[in-house]
Parts: sequence; C-alpha cells; structure tokens
Amino acid sequence: MSVVSADVLPGGALAVEGAPPGVAAELAPRARLWPSLAAVYRAQLSRARVARIPLLFVATFQSIGIMILMRGVVHDGAEAQAVVAGSAVLVVAFVALNLLAQYFGQLRASGGLDHYATLPVPPAAVVLGAAGAYASFTVPGTVVTAVFGCVLFGLPMAHLWVLALVIPLSGAALAGLGAALGLLAPRPELATLLGQLGMSAALLLGVLPAERMPDAVRLARDLLPSTYGVEAFARTFGPHPDWAFVLGDLAVCGGVGVVSLAVATWAYRRAAVR
Repeated sequence: MSVVSADVLPGGALAVEGAPPGVAAELAPRARLWPSLAAVYRAQLSRARVARIPLLFVATFQSIGIMILMRGVVHDGAEAQAVVAGSAVLVVAFVALNLLAQYFGQLRASGGLDHYATLPVPPAAVVLGAAGAYASFTVPGTVVTAVFGCVLFGLPMAHLWVLALVIPLSGAALAGLGAALGLLAPRPELATLLGQLGMSAALLLGVLPAERMPDAVRLARDLLPSTYGVEAFARTFGPHPDWAFVLGDLAVCGGVGVVSLAVATWAYRRAAVR
C-alpha cells in the first residue's frame, strides 16, 4: 500500500489523534527545492558509493575494450573521432540510463517510494538528486576512457575540457530517461530490460561511425539523446572545431535533458500516489 505525500492532502493539514473533530494540525513549512535536492544528492551519493563503484569499473573497461576492438578496423579520421566520443559517452549511458532505470524500478517494486512520499520533499528534488548522484559516478570513467581513446587513436587532447559540459548535459538527458523507464515500468524486471536496451542502443548507435549506417538507422540515432553529446565531443577533435555546431549539439542535449527530467518527475508523482 502506497503512502500519499502530505502535500497532496486537502488543505495541507493532517488530522491529529486526540484532537477535536474537524481540527487539524498545520504541517511545518514545505522544504525548498534546492536544499532538498542537495540533501537527496548527498544521501544517494553516500548510499551508492560502495555498490556502484565496481559497476563503474565495468562500464569503463567495457568502453576501453570496445575501442581496442574497433582499433583493428578504424585507424584515423572522423571514424576514429566517433569511436572515441561514443565510447566515452557510453560510460554515461551505462550508469545514468541503465543503472538508474534498475534503481527506480526496484525502488517502486519494494515500496521505497513510500518513504520519499511521506517526506516534505518536492518530487523534483528526489528525481534530480538521484539522477545527479548517479551521473556523478560517470565522471572518472568518462575522462579515463576519453584519454585512453585519444592515446590509442592519436587524437589531440587540447579540447578535452568540453567533457565538463558533455558529461552533465548527456547525463541529465540519459538519467531522466532512465528514471522515467524505471518509474513507468510495471515490474522491476521490465525496468531492467528497458535500461539494458537503452544502453545497447547507445552502444550500437553511438560508438559505430554514422557514415557506415543505413539511413533508417541514422534516423534512430538522431532520436537517441546521447547522440548529441557524442557529436559535440567528436567535433572538438578536428584541427579547427566549429564551436557553433558544438554548442548547438550541447543545447539540444540540454533541452532533451530538461524534458526527460520533467517526464521522470511526472512519473515519480504518478508512482508515489498509487
């Protein structure tokens, strides 16, 4: 049985045992968004630190292994840039999309949402705090993967600083999608399956060079949120990056992130009151 959050009750007040009929106790002021978000973020970060670090190593080694395999068929040029950029963003997809979908799917199935629903915490703080914590784990693996790929394919490292924008924007888009999948899936097994399928799509459509894909597959690639993070990062490897296109790709990635996190917040509200 789910517990409905106090803020959805009529009048924002709760009945108190022993109080006269018709008399309700006023609730304390509702927590503000940013302090609540910071509290959820710290709690999720400390809770997931031990359990998720081994999985982060798996995500990093997976991306590095893919680059080593692709080194046999891709040598340089735009294809090498696409492989390195796609492998780096794949680390973000593994954690922010796959693991977050599993987390929220299990949280919903185990009744963990009931705990958050009883707290005076805005739903957006729960979703953003969890998404931010999971996305934070991708930073070391993404940087290591990018540096290794640059060394492996002989690409310049002068503009690796753009990862400071690619990671949070791609992470927001993929984390919002992963949270929405986990919260909307009727069973945790289905949430896990959807998360795995999303990560597989990021692998196949993000790492493989777009020039070698059929037109129908390219269309599917354009619909994947992580594609724009991959494109933005890949453009920076050229001798004279077109920063207008880089910023355009990042803007699209950020816009998708806002929409996906809004959908995840709606899905959280929907799941918490059931």
